[in-house]
Amino acid sequence: MALNLIVLGPPGAGKGTQAERFARARGIPKISTGDILREAVQIGTPLGLKAKAIMDRGELVGDEVVIGIVRERLDRADAQSGFVLDGFPRTVAQAEALDTIMAGRDPLIVIDIVVDGGELVRRLGTRMICDACGSTAAAGSAAGLCCAKCGGRMVQRADDNAGVILERLKVYERQTKPLVEYYRARPTFRTINGVQSPDQVAADLASAIAAAGNGSKLGGAA
Repeated sequence: MALNLIVLGPPGAGKGTQAERFARARGIPKISTGDILREAVQIGTPLGLKAKAIMDRGELVGDEVVIGIVRERLDRADAQSGFVLDGFPRTVAQAEALDTIMAGRDPLIVIDIVVDGGELVRRLGTRMICDACGSTAAAGSAAGLCCAKCGGRMVQRADDNAGVILERLKVYERQTKPLVEYYRARPTFRTINGVQSPDQVAADLASAIAAAGNGSKLGGAA
């Protein structure tokens, strides 16, 4: 059975870190929409060129292009035994499209990492990001202001100030609450507490995935 995982959570919940950690441990690809969008643009695929034209106009890439790029990525051989999706879907429309893409494949397991607003503001206000590869780290762990992943320079995001952070969290809540409700009734949906040490969150994530996998066998494919 392929392990097809979606990790949901607000900015600062640690979903990217946990998704990458879990994917590496299981030997399956972590698929980030930002990464595959940049790759499609760099390679020059038809959808990548379309996305580049949109971004060059200063516009946001719409669902049609994003869904197409995700479809292409999930069709690759390395994703047939499972994958971890980070940053997709973001809307119910994208989730519905993903269900269509997944028709005939093993069910999606959906884990929502829950962190309260106060803790998110604290985390995001001290977060550093690599200006080369985009990896994030807490300010205290960005030793020497060098990225542990690629050696690039760690900087604070311009939009990681309290006012902007609160607005980003409001936008996430507004956009994502319907998405969480879309998945909540499925036997493959679980929530975990993200206000713990990274190791404990990773342990809870693994336990939730195992439980959700058992739920899919009992409840049938979602």
